Amino acid sequence: MKEILREIGMIARALDSISNIEFKEYDLTKGQYLYLVRICENPGIIQEKLAEMIKVDRTTAARAIKKLEMNGFIEKKEDERNKKIKKLYPTEKGKTVYPFIVRENNHSNKVALSGFSEKEVETIFNLLQRVRKNIEIDWDFVKKGNKRNY
Repeated sequence: MKEILREIGMIARALDSISNIEFKEYDLTKGQYLYLVRICENPGIIQEKLAEMIKVDRTTAARAIKKLEMNGFIEKKEDERNKKIKKLYPTEKGKTVYPFIVRENNHSNKVALSGFSEKEVETIFNLLQRVRKNIEIDWDFVKKGNKRNY
């Protein structure tokens, strides 16, 4: 069997490393840009939904969100109906950095897909979505405290 997940992992780590270096000048570290982008694209999102979207545990999300809040990129606001619910919103600082992150993402996509036809890009996208959906089943299962059978 081909080591597809190993290839995906190497791609993800390389892109994450590049982003962490390039976003350092904005005081964004350790993948915080992932959270900021999702919050900018989904203002008012709650922490649990954000963690699920990025596929991290709640503790990891809480740490990243706290750092983003401390550095002035996002703010938490109480839900009008339920004061226990804290919604996440980008600040002006977060909104200012967002376009740079999007430009970097678009550039990385362009570099990664260089030499591929539109049809090949569509195929890669569709196949990777299928892989993600397959993995999400196990992710949900394990996240709930279950063990997979190998």
